[in-house]
Amino acid sequence: MYLKVYKECLFYKDMKLQKQLSRKVGNKEYPKYVAVIPPKIVEEAKLKEGQELEVSVKNGKIILEKK
Repeated sequence: MYLKVYKECLFYKDMKLQKQLSRKVGNKEYPKYVAVIPPKIVEEAKLKEGQELEVSVKNGKIILEKK
């Protein structure tokens, strides 16, 4: 993974989406997906642990915003 600064934005390469089991009811499994945000991005965005975020999808891109 490496950090790239482009037009005052930080980008990370090689992040992966992880699938985790959220819960299981009977024989049905309900997954959730987790993307780990690198510490430098968290610091730059001034995010805090437990902070609520809004998520949207625009033109195939995932957008996270502070509530």
